[in-house]
Amino acid sequence: MSRTTMKAESSKQAKKPKSAVGAPSQLSQNARKGKKAWRKNIDIDNVEEGLETIRSEERVLGTALHNQPDKDLFTVDVTGDEGARRRLPRFSKAQLTSTKILSQRSAVPAVISRVTKKPPVSYKQKGKLLQIARRARRGPFKAIIDPTEFGAGSALIDVSEAVKKSGKYDIWEEDIEMLDIKAPSTSHPRSVIELPAISTPHQGASYNPPADAHQVLLRTAHEMEEEETKGADEGRDVHERMMQARQLGEVTPEGLPPGMILHGVEEEEEEETATPLVKPIPTRKTKQQRRKAQRAFEEKRAAAEKSVKRKLLASVFTAKSMRKTLEQSAASKEKQRDEKRRILREKLKRGVAGQRFGKHTVQRAKIDVQLGEDLTDSLRGLKPEGNLFRDRFLSMQNRALIEPRVPVMPKKRLNRYKEVEKHAWKNFEKET
Repeated sequence: MSRTTMKAESSKQAKKPKSAVGAPSQLSQNARKGKKAWRKNIDIDNVEEGLETIRSEERVLGTALHNQPDKDLFTVDVTGDEGARRRLPRFSKAQLTSTKILSQRSAVPAVISRVTKKPPVSYKQKGKLLQIARRARRGPFKAIIDPTEFGAGSALIDVSEAVKKSGKYDIWEEDIEMLDIKAPSTSHPRSVIELPAISTPHQGASYNPPADAHQVLLRTAHEMEEEETKGADEGRDVHERMMQARQLGEVTPEGLPPGMILHGVEEEEEEETATPLVKPIPTRKTKQQRRKAQRAFEEKRAAAEKSVKRKLLASVFTAKSMRKTLEQSAASKEKQRDEKRRILREKLKRGVAGQRFGKHTVQRAKIDVQLGEDLTDSLRGLKPEGNLFRDRFLSMQNRALIEPRVPVMPKKRLNRYKEVEKHAWKNFEKET
């Protein structure tokens, strides 16, 4: 037997794998030509394993598991294990994930605003030590600072008070007295106003008022209307004068500011052309004239200094009387100031009507009064007067609860509408 045939037989014997079930197998056969060789070389190990599992279940239980009823395979636990709760650990916050995360602290210390320890050397002591050692102090941008000339240049500026007091207080503390912060002492006008929300109407505004009260209310309404018309007339006059000045400015002669008219300008121009003015040429002073002017200037200055000294000596004897007059004038000014404050306070008690706040002025409440011929004898013929919304709005403005406002009217359209007739309409008219 040759060596090649021996090697082929040994390789065939080594390639024959054993089945997991124990059946012979010829899966290692390379050639599968013909139908006879197909069945021998099919891999059915998984099928054999499944059949073997079913056989083992039949040997133990008598039938396969998938043929058994559910009641023999499963049980429902209704009562549960009573000892399971005792064996479980009790609830603890330490076992929460959030608690574990928060309990993990960093080794780096937290940043705080308070100074933990005082600096070993203060700013002044450091400056003294640098001066003794004859070393220059460095400022911003590493500029050399001269300690004797603080503020002389842009780089020679002393540190601010905030830098000097840094670290001495905590900005988050509730007690801020050490910060030297003073609250504003100004009060709001509404804290002084004593007007009620709904004011009581005048007796003359009734539907059947007394004659005297009705006449007083009519007179008051007439005076208010006169003031409004007077203000409107003044504004109209100012507007007319401005328009006239604008028109005159358009026709002013050349060389004059707009709106300026000069009479007799032509005559003066003729005189100037006839006799022109010639300015004298200044001559140079001599030394004697300059010395004379210098002596006169010095004598004048000495006389002024002497008069000042004389007044100062005289004021020494009148210092007590001057102090008394100054105190009296200061007291009188303070009294006048208090009187003005009192008058303003009394005025504010009646509201802020007529005063200007911001762009607009607080409007006065209009008086709703009927004329004598409009009064009725009964409530049946009474006509409603006034506007509740307007009264409430003006009352809130007068009590300084809201800022004054004016109605904003819609603006007129600047661009006119352009009407266009379409061709379809034209054609339709022609067809008809």
